[in-house]
Parts: sequence; structure tokens; C-alpha cells
Amino acid sequence: MKKKIIALVLCLLMISGCGKKIPKLSNGDEAAVTMKDGSMISVNELYEEMKSEYAEEILVNMIDKKILEDKYKDKVQEAEDYVTSQMEMLEQQYGDDLDSTIKQYTGYTTNQYKKLIYLYYLKDFAIKDYAKDQISDKEIKKYYEDEIVSDIKVSHILITPKVTDDMTDEEKTAAEKEAKEKIESIISELKNTKKDEIADKFEELAKEYSEDKSTNSNGGSLGFINKDTLSDEYKELVDQAYNLKDGEYSTKMVTTELGYHVVLRTETKEKASLDDVRDNILETLGSKYIEENPVVNVKALQELRKEYDVEIVDSDIQTKYAEDIQNQLNYYEKQATQGS
Repeated sequence: MKKKIIALVLCLLMISGCGKKIPKLSNGDEAAVTMKDGSMISVNELYEEMKSEYAEEILVNMIDKKILEDKYKDKVQEAEDYVTSQMEMLEQQYGDDLDSTIKQYTGYTTNQYKKLIYLYYLKDFAIKDYAKDQISDKEIKKYYEDEIVSDIKVSHILITPKVTDDMTDEEKTAAEKEAKEKIESIISELKNTKKDEIADKFEELAKEYSEDKSTNSNGGSLGFINKDTLSDEYKELVDQAYNLKDGEYSTKMVTTELGYHVVLRTETKEKASLDDVRDNILETLGSKYIEENPVVNVKALQELRKEYDVEIVDSDIQTKYAEDIQNQLNYYEKQATQGS
């Protein structure tokens, strides 16, 4: 195995030239380099030097690449496309300085860097799958019961304070007050409306007053939403909507980054079944598991190598590999202890 690896390296680096008769040292070792005075550096000497510095990292990456390309055959093209897109983006940013920039900040050549991006893209699938395997059916069911809610149909009216950067503090306060008073007047109109006419009145007021240009023309309707449908800036609005019942509106103004709102909930769909949302729950809980247990980045690949019966024959490299794995596990254990 050792000679095959070294022979391949020598061919690629054109150290001795494949197909030529390779000189040998007096002890029978094949030469990697010859000099005019008859001195030679043997393949074994080169191998031992490389082994002490680089072999373990290179070999483990080679192992992982073979395993991952087999395990995730259907993701290989996706990984290659990702590398291409990332390099194109970097080329646009750095141009002719790309190679030197990569070398400066990573220590790798551009080709090595591309290989690492490709490898880590595939590794991500293994890490996510490992994390999902740690999630129990009980955890999935609990998340479903506690966190999964029905889609609801929501409308809103938005009033935005007319505040600009060049205003004085007094002018800004006045603009805020004006917006709040407008919302309060809209809520007052809704309070004076018969219950069975609320939806029509809300639509009328939204068309007349709402400053959300994307929804005011259709009566302020945001359509059916769930807790993660809208962006974070709508969080308070969504929370308020889920506290309402169908046909109810917010009797107090709702404040978000966008301004001040009145919210109306009009309809509730049947909650999705556990089977329908199981995969999404598993993705969510798996991501949370990775975030809370970063050691999974080590264990996932460690387990995958065991699954493929990987055996590092060279005892020195095997020892270095075992030490590195243990050092990584110790590091994450220490981080977890310090964080608790």
C-alpha cells in the first residue's frame, strides 16, 4: 500500500517520471531523487518525512472523500456545482489576486481549497444525517404537539410613522404620536362595527389607510401563514395573530419594526398530520442538535468510517489518527463543560 501511494505521488509530481527505470539505493529502496554525485533520496525516506507532517490529514480526507461519494452519490453533482459557484463568486471579488488571497488566508493552494469546499459540502450531509439519527420519536412527537400549529389566514393594517433622519427629536415624537393616533382611530372604528361586518369593514379600512403597498389593495390580506412564514420583522404581528380567534382583531395596536398594525384573523386550517410534517420537524431538531452538540462534527465522520470498516494499516498514521480524534473529542467536551 505504501509503495502504491508513493508511486502515485511521484507520478503526479513528476519527481521520477512514470515508465522510466527507477534507480535504487544500495539497500534496495527505490530512489525518489538522484544527484550528480550519486547521492539519492529514497521513496521510503520521502514517505517517512511526508507521513510525519502531512499523511494523516491527507489520508483521512481521501478516506472521507471515497466514503462520502459512495454514501451520497446523488449529491456529488450538487457538491461540484456548489464549488463552481463559490469559486466564480470569489473570482469576481478578487480577480487576478484570487490564488494569492486564498493562499494568504487559508494556507492552501486554490486547487486544494476547491477540494476542501467539495469535501466539506458532502460532509455536511453526513453530519446532518447523524444528528437526525440521535432524535427520538418521543422528541418528534413532543415538538409536534408543542410547536406545530395550524395555518391561519391573517390581514393587517399598517401605519408607518413619517420619521426622517433630519428631524429633531420633537418632530420625531410628533410623527410617532400621529401614527399611533391613526391606528387608535382605526381600532375605534372597528369597535363601533357590528361583529358580522368586521371583515368587510377591516378590508375597507385597509384599502383606505394601510401603508403596506403589497397588501392594501386586497384589503390587507397576508393570506394563510404559519409561525415561520413571514420574516422576523413580523414576529410580534404573527404572535398576536395566533392569540386571536377567527373573526377577532387586535384591540390594541401591534408594534413591529415596520410601524403600527391592527391585525385580523379570519380563518384557521386543520393542523397538518404528524406524518406530513415529520421530515420538517426532524430537520429542525437535527439542526438544533448540531448547534447544541458541535462534537457531532467529529462523531458523524468517525461513525461513518466505522460503518465502512476503515482500517489504517500504517501503525504510525493510525496512532496519529487516534490521537487527533481523541484531541478533538476532548476539545468539544471541554467547550461543553465551560459553556454549562
